[in-house]
Amino acid sequence: MYRNVLELLEKHAVEVPDQISFSDSAKGYTYKELLDLSKSVGTYLSSRIATGGAVFVYMKKSADVFPAIFGSVYAGCYYVPIDDKMPIDRIRKILDILPCAAIICDKTTEENAARLGCNQVIVMSDDVKTAEPDEAGLSNIRRNSIDTDPLYILFTSGSTGKPKGVVVCHRSVIAYADWVCSTFSIDHEAVFGNQTPFYFSMSVLDIYATLFAGATLYIIPKMLFSFPVRLIEFLNDKKINTIYWVPSALCIVANLGAFDEIRPTNLKRVLFAGEVMPTKQLNIWRRTVPGAVYGNLFGPTEITDIGVYYVVDREFPDDEPIPIGRNCDNVGLLVVSESGECLTENNVGEIGELYIRGTFLALGYYNDPEKTAEAFVQNPLQNAYPETVYKTGDLVYWNDRGELVFSSRKDFQIKHMGNRIELGEIEAALSAQDGIDTCCCLYDTKNKQIVAFYSGSRNEEDLHMSLSQSVPAYMMPGIYRHLNSLPYNINGKLDRKELQNMI
Repeated sequence: MYRNVLELLEKHAVEVPDQISFSDSAKGYTYKELLDLSKSVGTYLSSRIATGGAVFVYMKKSADVFPAIFGSVYAGCYYVPIDDKMPIDRIRKILDILPCAAIICDKTTEENAARLGCNQVIVMSDDVKTAEPDEAGLSNIRRNSIDTDPLYILFTSGSTGKPKGVVVCHRSVIAYADWVCSTFSIDHEAVFGNQTPFYFSMSVLDIYATLFAGATLYIIPKMLFSFPVRLIEFLNDKKINTIYWVPSALCIVANLGAFDEIRPTNLKRVLFAGEVMPTKQLNIWRRTVPGAVYGNLFGPTEITDIGVYYVVDREFPDDEPIPIGRNCDNVGLLVVSESGECLTENNVGEIGELYIRGTFLALGYYNDPEKTAEAFVQNPLQNAYPETVYKTGDLVYWNDRGELVFSSRKDFQIKHMGNRIELGEIEAALSAQDGIDTCCCLYDTKNKQIVAFYSGSRNEEDLHMSLSQSVPAYMMPGIYRHLNSLPYNINGKLDRKELQNMI
């Protein structure tokens, strides 16, 4: 078993040295080139900063990010990905929580890096790649590393407005990448089309499944997601056969009729996570690309990326939710009722909160023992020995096939007209209606009414009439807001906060 992700890079630099590892539209690096550049970066950094600290990789999303990432690891550090689209105020908040040892920037971020007003070492990505590798020094750093050393910290939004830094170690990432590759038969012939930002946990699958298998990853230019026909042309041109996108990105392709003009010719794996995948749009994809494997992956940043998955193995009507399935290998799932009892497959339809245990678990939140103690808790079903589980805040239930189905977030559950309601259930019914492209339901606490935002061709009166055939009266929205398009956040997911501000 590997103990450091750099062992994967070193392995493939020998086995497939001339294969492209990571590429953008302008350039790509072979595994041998990536290894050499990463060692140069590691040597440059280790001569200027101590091991064990954080390196901010503050760069435009490009292939140049990867020598910076792996070079930081060669220096005995862990990395924090920050890209050029992130607001500078958020970066300052992150720096307040985690004072890093160094910041690697490029020409797009150099000016903003100087404006941060920090005392850290700031270096240019082109400069750090010029050092002659110090093999002896790098070997000494590796000799003192262990598999529970942090590999990266990803910052997620906190409920108080203070970001939370999720600390993930080498062992968790290696175990996760191993599971991904074995489950979806990913080898060196896999070609990934990356959609998500590198500071978003979904990118962990793209990066480390690529690295584990000796595969190839292409960064898809963000602007192509506004032009679905050109997006599919890019997939075909690069012979991309594996995608792992947020459902919103998949829905853009399905909703805008791109498949009427062009179809993907190489796709073998279509994976998705991050939010609920509307069944109607998934069915469009399945009819268009029937030979691909479709996987619904589920999990938060705090468990590396994913702990639950479902490979779509049957037909679903447009109004039936796609299950999230069962546990990944070597991942333990607990479904705990409000009364603290464990719900099993025999408790069909009973909703409980999902807890997750196993090797994929993060180490906790950086410098935030209070939040860590709230989320990473003792297993509530046994107290005989210490056992940490992650309390997800996700509400799920078992269906009659022994599959888990996502119901809602605990913070999306509302009390309305005396009834406990999952807003996700209304969204599923709304999404299945003809003429609906995307939708989101929120609660107006001031006026005590459910608000449905949607895009598509339906008018509000017709939509209300047809929806009334699918959900009970107490779950019906009180207001419908038709928008030309719903807002998305920087991760490509529906921006519920912005919609909440529209109420």
